[in-house]
Amino acid sequence: MSVFFCDSNCELWYDKVEALGIKFISMPYTIDGQEYYYDLGKNTDNKEFFDKMRKGASAKTSALNMNDYMDIFEPVLASGEDALYVSFSHKMSGTFNSLNLAKEELLKKYPERKITVVDTENISMGAGLIVYYAAKLHNEGASDEEVVKFVEEFREKVRCYFTVGDLEYLKRGGRLTSFKALMGTLLNLKPIIECVNGKLENIEKAKGRKKSIFMLIDYLERDEIDTSYPVTIINADSPEDEQIIYDTIKEKYPDVEIWRQLVGPVIGSHCGPDTLGIIFITK
Repeated sequence: MSVFFCDSNCELWYDKVEALGIKFISMPYTIDGQEYYYDLGKNTDNKEFFDKMRKGASAKTSALNMNDYMDIFEPVLASGEDALYVSFSHKMSGTFNSLNLAKEELLKKYPERKITVVDTENISMGAGLIVYYAAKLHNEGASDEEVVKFVEEFREKVRCYFTVGDLEYLKRGGRLTSFKALMGTLLNLKPIIECVNGKLENIEKAKGRKKSIFMLIDYLERDEIDTSYPVTIINADSPEDEQIIYDTIKEKYPDVEIWRQLVGPVIGSHCGPDTLGIIFITK
């Protein structure tokens, strides 16, 4: 039997993680020079984090090192169990180089054990939905190989779209040049960003905030949503705009289950306050 792991970049809220018995790897972030590890909202005040960003506080993230990963996985292997880790996109962080080094060292020490890592090729609740259903399958007795197969097939059906409130944060993260950020701000353009094959891509531009909100909702129909799965609305402390999305989806798809949650500080460090996103499963 294996121990199921995810990481806090999947942003699946702590109550769901605890209910499923998932162990999670806390990813680090720094705000106002103080480092923290995200706990999936259990004790972190996400709203306070975004308030600080609005007031000019500098926020950044960092990667875990090899020893961090060894400390996380060795107790599991030493107890005679294997580890199954469903991770956020490997293309978005150098942290997986450290993970691979730790894995190599640990398997030398525990050659009879296994560490299985499978990539959701997504981020935030795009990864979170995959983790949720993979963990349920694991808890029902599926083998690690069966869970990996499920993730690799299910991730093709996940759609993750979002838009930001302020282009400054995309500029800081290197996703927009200073010129494009300036012109976008002057013209009131809002990018629509999708997670595609594990990478974030700017796929469209909307003229103004309101237009960007309804463009997000339009993807539910364009991509043929499967309403047997929940839709997740994520927001970086933008409750009024999030309510517009919620009400519109409920009007169009009255029977669909909707999960609503705040973006966490690690993801929020890169996208900034007032980010909005929709994550759903296609047919």
